[in-house]
Amino acid sequence: MSEIVKVGCIGCGGNARGHIGRVLGIPEAKIVGVCDVVEDLSRAAANDTGASFYTDHRALLDRGDLDAVYISVPVFAHGAPEFDAIERGIPFLVEKPVALEMAMAQEIAARVEKRGLITAVGYQLRYAGTVDRARELLAGKRVGLVVGKYWCDSGAGDPSRWVRQMSRSGGQLVEQATHTIDMMRYLVGEIEEVFCVSVSRVLDQIDCPDFNAITLKFKNGAAGSLTTSWASSIGWSNANVLDILYENALLNWTYGKLTVQSDGAVEETSPNVGDIDRVFIDAVQRGDAAGIRSPYSDAVISLAVSLAMNQSAREGRPTRIDTVLGVSQGN
Repeated sequence: MSEIVKVGCIGCGGNARGHIGRVLGIPEAKIVGVCDVVEDLSRAAANDTGASFYTDHRALLDRGDLDAVYISVPVFAHGAPEFDAIERGIPFLVEKPVALEMAMAQEIAARVEKRGLITAVGYQLRYAGTVDRARELLAGKRVGLVVGKYWCDSGAGDPSRWVRQMSRSGGQLVEQATHTIDMMRYLVGEIEEVFCVSVSRVLDQIDCPDFNAITLKFKNGAAGSLTTSWASSIGWSNANVLDILYENALLNWTYGKLTVQSDGAVEETSPNVGDIDRVFIDAVQRGDAAGIRSPYSDAVISLAVSLAMNQSAREGRPTRIDTVLGVSQGN
């Protein structure tokens, strides 16, 4: 591959613009094509990057010169962009959550593995410096309890928005709190079973629950809980927060700050945040995915946990993650 990684972008909305801005700051990368079904968004991104613009992602992928592609689309639009990128053998970074249902996600994962493609999923929290320190502190320790929350005010506004429609977003547990779920997995370990209670108390114009309370059982024996809400105007400071009790210590984790209380001492650190885009571009350039902390195959498991929570709420009983993944309990 040449020294410059030629990048295409499928999706030019708010989330995509964040990736575009960071890629523009990487000397070894050049955005050569952008695409959005909304032509005005595609044209605006093209003006900002000097890239060609498209409204059909297949036309972008058929350029023939792409080394990598970003797929930043709403969850209901996943599928065709990934399959078409895989067919052309193009490495991709895709935004979370990776799908609305498990069958599609597993089919994409299988095709990625068959082609041996480098992939990354937008679980950018994994790359924070606070995560490195938290994993160092928790290594070899016995975690007793992890308590997570994702409380925010994104339920306000037009009830017709796709994010507030269960059939198009999967609700808050799939579309948003997947970040908190993913960090629980990354810091504490794999989740074995969940029991979820979902209620609608404030946002009565949507079909997504506005409050969720979940109990989690981890494979390593730890217990956990997760609460989520998108019904109150409380800002975002209570989103993606974890409290982890292990042995004689309490670890409080957020993206930008880590606090540990142990034996009467308190440690507070705010390490530099990581850069998922830098890691992805480096991986493509070197042909080495070792630095990627969130490959597609792993993101499928985080999706399975979210889907298990929704299933548990519907059925009113605990749901095993293995059953959602289609894996027998003996494996």
